[in-house]
Amino acid sequence: MIPNILSIAGSDPSGGAGIQADIKTISANGGYAMAAITALTAQNTQGVTAVQMIAPDFVAAQIASIRVDIRVDAVKIGMLGTAAIIRAVHEGLSGLKMHIVLDPVMVAKSGDRLLQAEAVAALRAALPIASVITPNLPEAADLLGVPEATTRADMQAQAQALLALGAQAVLLKGGHLPGNDCPDLLASAAGVVWLPGTRHPTRKTHGTGCTLSSALATHLGHGLPLPLAAVQAKAYVARAIATADALTVGIGHGPTHHFHAITKGNTQ
Repeated sequence: MIPNILSIAGSDPSGGAGIQADIKTISANGGYAMAAITALTAQNTQGVTAVQMIAPDFVAAQIASIRVDIRVDAVKIGMLGTAAIIRAVHEGLSGLKMHIVLDPVMVAKSGDRLLQAEAVAALRAALPIASVITPNLPEAADLLGVPEATTRADMQAQAQALLALGAQAVLLKGGHLPGNDCPDLLASAAGVVWLPGTRHPTRKTHGTGCTLSSALATHLGHGLPLPLAAVQAKAYVARAIATADALTVGIGHGPTHHFHAITKGNTQ
C-alpha cells in the first residue's frame, strides 16, 4: 500500500525547502504527497525576502478538506509561523491516530527567522501531539531557552529535557556540532540511540531539515518502527547531500538532490 503523507508547511518558490522539498521527498520515498500550506515565502538559495502568512482559518480548512475525504497515514509539520496557526493545526489534527513528525522550523539556513518569537510558547505546548520532533541544535536550544549544545553530552541532556516538555520522541540533529562528524540522537521512553554520520563538504544543504522530517514521516507511514525509520531517513538525506553537486541551482546554499535515485536513462 502506498501511504498518504500530509505535509503542513510553508512554500519555498526556489524548490529546495518547505512544501516543495516535502513533496519531492515523500514521492522519492514511495509515498503519496499532500500539502496544507501555512505560509508563502519569497526566497531563494541566498535568503528570505518576504513572508506572507496564510489565515489560520484557511490553514484549518485545508486540513479539514483532506480529513473528510482521504486516509492520512502520517503527517509532517514544518513552518507554522504564528501562535494562531500553531493552534489551528493542533486543533485540525485532533483525533487523528497516526504518526505526526514535527520539525520545529524557526530559522532558515540563511539565518532568517521563520517562527515569530511569541509563537515559541505555543509550539512548546503543541509538542505532545507529535510522535517525534526533529529539531536541530539551535532549535532545541530555542525551545528550551538554553545555550546551543556543543557536545554529545549536551545533546543527550537537551534531548531528555525536550522529552520532559512532553515530546513523545526526539530526533535531535547534530549537524551543527563542530568537527567532521554529524551524529543525530534518537531519544524516547525506550532509550537513546545514536545515529552516526559523516559531514559532506558542500554548501548545498538548503532544506535538509524539511527533507529529513518528510522522509521520516514517509517511512513511518510505510509502517517502519521509529528507530528503523530514522535510520532510513538519515541515509536518504545523506545521499541527497552527497549527490547535490549534480544540481546547479542558485549561488547560495543550494538544495539537496531529492531524486538522486533516478538517473538519466533509468526512470522506472
